[in-house]
Amino acid sequence: MATAPPLRPPAQPARIPAPERPAAAVPRTRASARAGSRLRLGPGDRDVLLLYVLTRAGIWATAYCTRWLFADDREARDVRPALSSWNQWDAWHYLHIAQDGYFPGGAGPGTDGWDNREAFFPGFPLVLRAVHVVVPDWTAAALLISFVSGAVAVLALARIAGLHLPDSALGRRAVLFFLLSPCAVFLAAGYTEALFLALALPAWLAARRRNWPLASILACLATGVRVSGLFLAAAIAVHFVATTDLRKQWRSLPWVALPALPAALYVWFLHAHTGDWMAWHHAQERGWYRNFHAPWEAWQHTWTAAFSHTQSTGYAVVFQAELLAMAVGLLLLGLLLRRRRWPEAVYIGLTLWALGTSYWYTSIPRATLLWWPMWVLLAAWSLRRPWVRSAYLCVVAWRRRSSPSPSCRDAGRADGGECRYGSGIRGRPGRAPRGAPPRRSPRGRARRSRRRPMRRRRSRSPRRWPRRPAWG
Repeated sequence: MATAPPLRPPAQPARIPAPERPAAAVPRTRASARAGSRLRLGPGDRDVLLLYVLTRAGIWATAYCTRWLFADDREARDVRPALSSWNQWDAWHYLHIAQDGYFPGGAGPGTDGWDNREAFFPGFPLVLRAVHVVVPDWTAAALLISFVSGAVAVLALARIAGLHLPDSALGRRAVLFFLLSPCAVFLAAGYTEALFLALALPAWLAARRRNWPLASILACLATGVRVSGLFLAAAIAVHFVATTDLRKQWRSLPWVALPALPAALYVWFLHAHTGDWMAWHHAQERGWYRNFHAPWEAWQHTWTAAFSHTQSTGYAVVFQAELLAMAVGLLLLGLLLRRRRWPEAVYIGLTLWALGTSYWYTSIPRATLLWWPMWVLLAAWSLRRPWVRSAYLCVVAWRRRSSPSPSCRDAGRADGGECRYGSGIRGRPGRAPRGAPPRRSPRGRARRSRRRPMRRRRSRSPRRWPRRPAWG
């Protein structure tokens, strides 16, 4: 009897070995992917950068034409160098600090002709000296710093606006209003506004995302550029307290106190060279009348200078702009308090208190560049009310048409003020407007006003022939 063959298991298909992962390939973590997406430029960011470059080109073209149309000597056949238009007022202070330091050759507040350069924080001169290693021309190095810093600032402003409304139109509108401001010309000059905003706005953006180490480091660097960094640090501290559980996030408290370190180190540096713990404040008093006055006294003094016909028309219109900027700042502060946006309200309130408690108002219009909540709120309002954009453009055009040319009246003061009372062109002492309090020397004696000799101007009238005698 035949037997059946034994059953065999079915043949198994051959296994294909899996490809080995190369050792160098490391899977991306969620944090690295998030950081890469934040650093990558999107279409909205490119639009913002294009708008920024176009406005910078317009300012540079205007500066070029001004050299030819408004020359110092109307009979000149040649113009000044291309970069000479940017070597004005506070730019010379930063240039001298970067070149010679704060106390060259043992000079200081007690020496004759001192320019009170210790009123300027060291952040911008240090960056200028570092960039000068690559760019030989000092003025070109300062302009390069402002150009790159301004690009970073507008990108951060657009992203801050995107936190309030996830719409790229809001960010573009906020940047548009910001760049069309009459004071936005200082973003192109060798001033501290652009560098400060390039550090302060990313610091606030990191604080909104609760990245406290990064926010504190950037705010620390911003404090080294301007004293307004302390106001930013206060806003970050209020935001930290309002949004975190202190019992769980107590390890982040030292980061919040870090931005005060540059100011403390600078005060210690000045004390080591002058023996005065208040050297920075005394320099502000000597050069720019930053002695304390009550807010209502400062408003009264500014109102008198603006409308009592005691000043020249150029000074009067600048004082009127100071009053208008203070009114806008108070309105902004009230709006932030009503919406319970406490961190931004702290920042704006401290800024208004610092600028509004001197003898009279100085450089409040310039300070509006640093009020990022105003640009975001104004852009959001214009999206809801289209007429707001038209009204803003009309006001900007009127201000640019009626404002005087850049001069010592509106060109800048140390860390937020103006040079119109402290220093003239290229660091020389300037004349104070009528009604200003007497300038005090480091030893407490009032300085005597130095009148420059009047240079006789040649008559512009055409040459006339002598009258022909009448014959009898």
